[in-house]
Amino acid sequence: MARVRGLAFFVRAHQSPGRRARVLRHFLTTAAAALALCYFGTTQAAPLAELRLDYAYYSPESLVIKRNGWLEQEFAADHTQVKWVLSLGSNRALEYLNSGAIDIGSTAGLAAVLGKANGNPIRAVYIFSRPEWTALVVRKDSPIERLADLKGKKIAATKGTDPFLFTLRALHTAGLSRDDVELVNLQHPDGRTALANGQVDAWAGLDPHMAAAQIDDGARLLYRNVDFNTWGFLNAREDFIREHPDALARVLKVYENARVWIAAHPGDTAKIVAEESKVSLAVAKLQLSRNDFSHPQPGAQQIDALKAAAPILIDEQLVKSGTDLNQVIDALIDAKIAQPVIATASNSAK
Repeated sequence: MARVRGLAFFVRAHQSPGRRARVLRHFLTTAAAALALCYFGTTQAAPLAELRLDYAYYSPESLVIKRNGWLEQEFAADHTQVKWVLSLGSNRALEYLNSGAIDIGSTAGLAAVLGKANGNPIRAVYIFSRPEWTALVVRKDSPIERLADLKGKKIAATKGTDPFLFTLRALHTAGLSRDDVELVNLQHPDGRTALANGQVDAWAGLDPHMAAAQIDDGARLLYRNVDFNTWGFLNAREDFIREHPDALARVLKVYENARVWIAAHPGDTAKIVAEESKVSLAVAKLQLSRNDFSHPQPGAQQIDALKAAAPILIDEQLVKSGTDLNQVIDALIDAKIAQPVIATASNSAK
């Protein structure tokens, strides 16, 4: 308490509002780091030799950060090498996290729940967007007009991803199950190709491939439901969180800066997404129009959405019998490091 009273006196002594704000921001940043150390019960490890994380075409922040070299700049003084690994879907990101190939990876929320329930040692530490990135897609000349028409048809979907789980939930709304269709396990870009070539009747699309199919192929979105699209999660391995909380906070600071930059530079962002994903500028703009970047902190909103979605994992026997998914979800969401980072960034912007 004496230190807090001393701080209050020190802040009052600096009568300039701008100087007081700078002093308070410095204190908040220092306090956040101290709280992180108390929470994880460890001191900060030596500087990282290598920071391993993914970038994904469905995560605009990762593309912007990678293009601008912001993480490399953040860790330059520590001589930390930044290793970027491309994730083509949540299933790949979860595989890399589970094997230790990356420390931080981007996935859909429900896919992260599935991974956590099956033993993947991760926590969701940041929300990179609230997207509508998946829908059920058919060719422009397809006779299929409603979900019920999919009975007996082939649907391309990448197992273990949001589009795959979206498909199962969509089928349930029409009284169908996966036994009523033939699910063809293809990675997202291959699913688009299979649809265009007539090898499947429908495809569980994922942006930017879905936006490209719409614009370049004239494909139709058969079924949309934004509530069946789970949030874009940035996940970290539990050992990385425990051993390097300060490094993780610095990564989240860069992500938070990128999120703010995207809102201020939509045109530049679309250009980066187009070039990195190798799609047209029109496709990138359509993809970005389906993303809400205004909710970066994981918390009750994501927990509620995931608990509403989780029963599909039980119904479709995607997790072990008896798994308490509510407990899994509560253990997955971890805002302790993101909270002070986001608060500090918000205060700095004022």
